[in-house]
Amino acid sequence: MENDKLKKICIITGGAGGIGYQLSEGFNKKGYKVVVLDIKKQKELSKDIDFIKVDLRLENEIKYAFSQVIEKYGTAHILINNGAISNFNKSIEDISINEFDDVINVNLRGSFICCKEFIKANKKQNYGRIINIASTRWNQNEANWEAYGASKGGLISMTNTLAISLSKTPITVNACLFLANPENDL
Repeated sequence: MENDKLKKICIITGGAGGIGYQLSEGFNKKGYKVVVLDIKKQKELSKDIDFIKVDLRLENEIKYAFSQVIEKYGTAHILINNGAISNFNKSIEDISINEFDDVINVNLRGSFICCKEFIKANKKQNYGRIINIASTRWNQNEANWEAYGASKGGLISMTNTLAISLSKTPITVNACLFLANPENDL
């Protein structure tokens, strides 16, 4: 069995369910050492995948998770910000400010903190990739998706700006937009 410290380390937020689960299993099958940061295991992950329980609304939990990755593996090579609250749509009259804040805090603020911690962890490497999982909902203008759309629009803007800010480093920053398909059980 290959030594995990010789593999590229891939951190995936929200990697225990949905699209994140597929990403986690896919990167694992391709030989990456995958570390999933998620609030709970929605599906059983392959035994080679590390799981760290993290609430993406909480900066201290994110920082602790990254410190655990660095302590165990020394660095991180890839960050996939996939963690998101996306399972509800409510009218602006019905969504509470706390629900709105939760969506923004997980989908945008949590991704920002993860980027910040990843950049610190990756500084001495000559390779780094940040992939932010966005959504076409940021500009589809669908009724009752204001919080989610705003969070993903902010994530796209942050991705573009961060790519420019890091352009003189070996870290690349990109967004990937998935089209929601209610027929797919990811």
